[in-house]
Amino acid sequence: MSEAGGGRGCGSSVPQRAPWSLVAATAAFCLVSATSVWTAGAAPMSREERQKLGNQVLEMFDHAYGNYMEHAYPADELMPLTCRGRVRGQEPSRGDVDDALGKFSLTLIDSLDTLVVLNKTKEFEDAVRKVLRDVNLDNDVVVSVFETNIRVLGGLLGGHSLAIMLKEKGEYMQWYNDELLQMAKQLGYKLLPAFNTTSGLPYPRINLKFGIRKPEARTGTETDTCTACAGTLILEFAALSRFTGATIFEEYARKALDFLWEKRQRSSNLVGVTINIHTGDWVRKDSGVGAGIDSYYEYLLKAYVLLGDDSFLERFNTHYDAIMRYISQPPLLLDVHIHKPMLNARTWMDALLAFFPGLQVLKGDIRPAIETHEMLYQVIKKHNFLPEAFTTDFRVHWAQHPLRPEFAESTYFLYKATGDPYYLEVGKTLIENLNKYARVPCGFAAMKDVRTGSHEDRMDSFFLAEMFKYLYLLFADKEDIIFDIEDYIFTTEAHLLPLWLSTTNQSISKKNTTSEYTELDDSNFDWTCPNTQILFPNDPLYAQSIREPLKNVVDKSCPRGIIRVEESFRSGAKPPLRARDFMATNPEHLEILKKMGVSLIHLKDGRVQLVQHAIQAASSIDAEDGLRFMQEMIELSSQQQKEQQLPPRAVQIVSHPFFGRVVLTAGPAQFGLDLSKHKETRGFVASSKPYNGCSELTNPEAVMGKIALIQRGQCMFAEKARNIQNAGAIGGIVIDDNEGSSSDTAPLFQMAGDGKDTDDIKIPMLFLFSKEGSIILDAIREYEEVEVLLSDKAKDRAAILKGKMIPSYIINSNPEMENEEQPSSENDSQDQSAEQITPSSQEVDLVDQESPEESSLNSEPESSSPADTDNAASVSASEQNSNPMENHETTSLDGECTDLDNQLQEQSETEEDSNPNVSWGKKVQPIDSILADWNEDIEAFEMMEKDEL
Repeated sequence: MSEAGGGRGCGSSVPQRAPWSLVAATAAFCLVSATSVWTAGAAPMSREERQKLGNQVLEMFDHAYGNYMEHAYPADELMPLTCRGRVRGQEPSRGDVDDALGKFSLTLIDSLDTLVVLNKTKEFEDAVRKVLRDVNLDNDVVVSVFETNIRVLGGLLGGHSLAIMLKEKGEYMQWYNDELLQMAKQLGYKLLPAFNTTSGLPYPRINLKFGIRKPEARTGTETDTCTACAGTLILEFAALSRFTGATIFEEYARKALDFLWEKRQRSSNLVGVTINIHTGDWVRKDSGVGAGIDSYYEYLLKAYVLLGDDSFLERFNTHYDAIMRYISQPPLLLDVHIHKPMLNARTWMDALLAFFPGLQVLKGDIRPAIETHEMLYQVIKKHNFLPEAFTTDFRVHWAQHPLRPEFAESTYFLYKATGDPYYLEVGKTLIENLNKYARVPCGFAAMKDVRTGSHEDRMDSFFLAEMFKYLYLLFADKEDIIFDIEDYIFTTEAHLLPLWLSTTNQSISKKNTTSEYTELDDSNFDWTCPNTQILFPNDPLYAQSIREPLKNVVDKSCPRGIIRVEESFRSGAKPPLRARDFMATNPEHLEILKKMGVSLIHLKDGRVQLVQHAIQAASSIDAEDGLRFMQEMIELSSQQQKEQQLPPRAVQIVSHPFFGRVVLTAGPAQFGLDLSKHKETRGFVASSKPYNGCSELTNPEAVMGKIALIQRGQCMFAEKARNIQNAGAIGGIVIDDNEGSSSDTAPLFQMAGDGKDTDDIKIPMLFLFSKEGSIILDAIREYEEVEVLLSDKAKDRAAILKGKMIPSYIINSNPEMENEEQPSSENDSQDQSAEQITPSSQEVDLVDQESPEESSLNSEPESSSPADTDNAASVSASEQNSNPMENHETTSLDGECTDLDNQLQEQSETEEDSNPNVSWGKKVQPIDSILADWNEDIEAFEMMEKDEL
């Protein structure tokens, strides 16, 4: 096949078109013999075992897809805990997450080409007929332009691509006449009004029926969009143009990409997370490879592969050089400030960056891909899934996991690139964890909290579109797939677009003549289509040697955080002081503070206050270290405040037909049996009478020896607990009386006592919102006897079912049924509330802060003179109290690290509202013009805390 961009051969050090052979698997470098190189790297997996695992993936897909079609279709998504469809407007709003739903049978469209990859051609033909018959794209609903493009437009185009392939083969789809393509074209025109901006960047949302800015559209007033939202259009829009001959789609997508390229920060060559669609100003100036930016980089490289335009490769290589220079801190990928790229913008990573090792495979830079992938795998082995966000020392930051496929994607690409059977074992682990922890009777449920194992009533369409596709391809041989996967490229949603589009309808200008690339040098292209011998040394244990140092990076090494290596470090200087290591009694630490421009002041009330003045720092690097230290201290203060809250608990339904496969997120109580210190409580449930539990129970015989269900309201929680305890109940579950409430949309809280001594309450008490509670109530109505397990985290189903008759389908979903010890739970804080920070200096007030070595800040160090705060703005962070609760620390028996973080609650609530104990200082305008340069840094940190995945 001829190459659209000019056929340069492999091995040159200038930009080249990638060969077609492995482009389809998005391993687009010139790789011929890597699979044979790696046979000695790890024990090979037999073909029989690979076939067995591939068949298991097929069964899992059938379970997810079949339940969607049975219980949810034509709704957009399946709610696997309640076995019904999620319809926009009929469920509590989840904010931006719901922007993907457009009442267009999202999951079905997103799954079309997955059916063909999994050899389900008959089901594919039936699905296409359903889409053509049932799906309406003219709904009065506001949707995300980005999500609709990658999921729906991409799904229609991927379906069309494989429909015409099947038609050419002559067995299936003989009736097909480009109907999916016509639907895609209709949707493309519906999305075009979003590009009606002076910059060419699209509005983030559009009304499918009414477009933009009309009163009935209810959208079009937005000013900001994420970089990925505006930069992840070119593959689908260009494919639509190439398929139909209508060039307008590719033109608009190119214009948006051109604008983003022109607005990059010229000194660092990085882009920010959020941009103003009208002015082009960066709204959020932090930069990484995860949420908000990820697929922008992906589409630059893949646009070069698909369309043959060298300018896309030149742009990608420029960005990639900056990423590896500033963001890559092997094995981590940390966000930085685009104007000060040596300054880290946050101390945690989000799960979406797990795609990046796969992109590095496409780029051909294999070593960092192996390193980052292995680090992520170690996090997964600790928590069973990759948390939505985790800190630089691998503690949970955001505990959710919505069954994201990015890690499976990178695993597949690394296996394609290396042939190393190690990655087959990684894929096997992913399959086992999905079956063991996420599988429920009606599909697969997202993890509400990876530490407790609780579920969320959510199964996103990307789970079927991507996860099963990558897992099946990982274990499949070439003859297992009915078409040549290498003739296609994957979009960010894993939809398949044929590579022959590069030579079709080439009416778009190939070269961006407005951009100059004078800042590039040949080193930017060293890894483009490299020589195999350079990419893979002759040592067959090469990948293993890269992975080995990272094997214990999560559990054994207990790293305190990865610190950027500055030039000064190389000269022998010590790394900068981190907030978690600080001890006010350590003279060396006080000297470091002084060097960073940070003053320590003892207040009359016993508090210790930290104040930073950037201009008092010894150097600009020390000032940056001081800024980072203050931000870490603010975050640490907020975390330690939250550590005084109790973590969420789990209610696991263990009776037929659930068998432990449904885990509900429950709120704890400030009284009663502490489930983190004692053995879990297991028993059948029974409703109390009266249901509110506010008086002596009239049905004590019904709740005797059981877990009583009580409705919230009309009296204090402790009173309810005493009444059911007196009736002989072994535990209690309070169900919210606010119909429709859910842990998906409302923060958990602790059930408070009644102001009296509650030591008399000996039974465990948990709280469920209405939606989760209704799952138990519905189960009682259908199955009468329902048994539950109250615990601090979900238990292994093998242990739950030990000695019981187990249905074969449960055994098949969890083949080994090993009673493995789950990783010790972590008690982490989630998204901290945003701090108001004013340029030039910061203050943090601390009380009784304890360092990891239990050294308290309220010891008396040498006195220091108060800083002149007249010219400095300040922040008073909340008081930091050492956590007195022993159950917030768990130490594994293997001598692994102690977990110190707390749970993900954003706030602690009781029956009565409590006043927040965080007080912020007043903002003062800076008067010294020298400090103006710090504005952008402070803004980035402010936006960092408002970040939502």
